[in-house]
Amino acid sequence: MRWIRHGFSVIANGMSAPADHIDKPEPRWQAILALLSIGGIHLALLRWFIVGPIWLLPAVIVVLLVPTIMSHRTGRHSLNHALGIVINAIITLALIGSVVLLVTTLPSHKEAPLRLLGSGAALWLTNVLVFALWYWRLDGGGPNVRDRRREFGSRSFVFPQMQIEKAERSHFGAERWRPGFVDYLFIAFTQSSTFGPTDAPLLARWAKGLAMCQIFISLSIVVLLISRAVGIL
Repeated sequence: MRWIRHGFSVIANGMSAPADHIDKPEPRWQAILALLSIGGIHLALLRWFIVGPIWLLPAVIVVLLVPTIMSHRTGRHSLNHALGIVINAIITLALIGSVVLLVTTLPSHKEAPLRLLGSGAALWLTNVLVFALWYWRLDGGGPNVRDRRREFGSRSFVFPQMQIEKAERSHFGAERWRPGFVDYLFIAFTQSSTFGPTDAPLLARWAKGLAMCQIFISLSIVVLLISRAVGIL
């Protein structure tokens, strides 16, 4: 009788699970594409924006990306998460180094305004991609933990889908919704554009700290480049 009761409870839970649980694994190709894009953008920057050899950052991304992908496919999720953190840390340091060079050496260079604005836009886009990867990697413990929990919504951000009444989620196609990389990319893009959160308020302290760093970097790029370009013109 015990196993019968247990079976009925499993069936009952299974009937109610679809409303709050997500079965489809989160795709990874978008994050991989973002990393490769950062490497490509790095190659397009003006040389004096870059710390070290111009090929170094793209090479590091590719070299670390291979074991990161393999560890995910073989189920070594702790290693996958650690390698993801390492890659994010490296590209963040490279971004900060480029911004420091922008601040310290911009007055001494006489580049054409269009070239300056083009490299500045590339640096700004790198800022968006870097912090989108951070939000995607850390929210709810990371994509591996989110896949395992299969929970609705987010633990670090309040997305619009999370504010819909449970009874009305099916009407908006959000009954089994959880954020993907594009959602974190949108957060990063809006924060770099408006210098503050717009689409999804921040809950976690780590997210607020990263957002402040992202906004500061974006503001530095925009103010310095516009002022320099206007001065040259």
